[in-house]
Formats: sequence, structure tokens, C-alpha cells
Amino acid sequence: MAAVRICCINAARQTGAFEFILAQPDVFHTFLTDGGANLSQGKKTLTIARAMVAHPHKLILDETISNVDTRTEKVIQNGLFHLQEGRTSFIIAHRLSTIRHADCILVIHQGEIIERGTHTELMDKKGLYYNLYMNQFRGKLSGITGVS
Repeated sequence: MAAVRICCINAARQTGAFEFILAQPDVFHTFLTDGGANLSQGKKTLTIARAMVAHPHKLILDETISNVDTRTEKVIQNGLFHLQEGRTSFIIAHRLSTIRHADCILVIHQGEIIERGTHTELMDKKGLYYNLYMNQFRGKLSGITGVS
């Protein structure tokens, strides 16, 4: 039992959920609804901590940092970094900061894979990924019709 408690505490610390948990009336015994629906988007770090404790071999993450502020995004990304260590992860994301360190990025446009590679390789190609990245992080226009 003590090992499980330590695992939960470590997961909460690594994912940025520890302070939030301590602020709850029932601390680590707080009841969560299915999928953490009773949590604000920023407190979804708990779901990342729960996944870390479950220790899955594979992860499928879909838009894990959509609709959050920059500070919360950094906390969630740090948690995701720890969660993904030693695991196969499939990440679906429009925010490219979520996938920047992936081993392989697939760029899908109109249902087809049009580019494949690491962040650096895709930036060097100066294709759709490059344009999306520049649009998100440098404020430059993408130059591609229909891409925002």
C-alpha cells in the first residue's frame, strides 16, 4: 500500500497536479467523475497523473492541451513529457508544441499523409508543417489557402 501511495505522490508531482490535489477537501481521496469531467481544463493534469500511475504501454492522446492558457500548457506539457517516457504514444494535436519532440510526426492534410519526419526534418522541408509552425509560433502567414 505504501508503494502505491508513493507512486501516486510521485505522479502528482511530475505532472503538476500535486498542489491542486492538496487543495482538495479529500486530498488524494477526492472523487472524480468519469474522464475527470468535474475538473476545469487546467486541472486535467490529474488525468495525466492517473495515466502515469496506471502505467500503460501505449498512449493515445487527442488534443491534450487545447483551450488552455500558456502557463497551464507548460505544466501539462511537462506532465506529458514524463508520462510518455518509455511508452509508445500516438498524439493528435493542432498545437505543434505538443509534438515538437516526437520521434516521428505525420502531417495529415485532407485525409492523407503528406509529410513525415522529425520536427527538424519537417522544418527543413519548408512544407505544410513548416508553414503551420511559423504561423503558430512566429506570427507569419502560412501562404497556404485554407490553413489557419
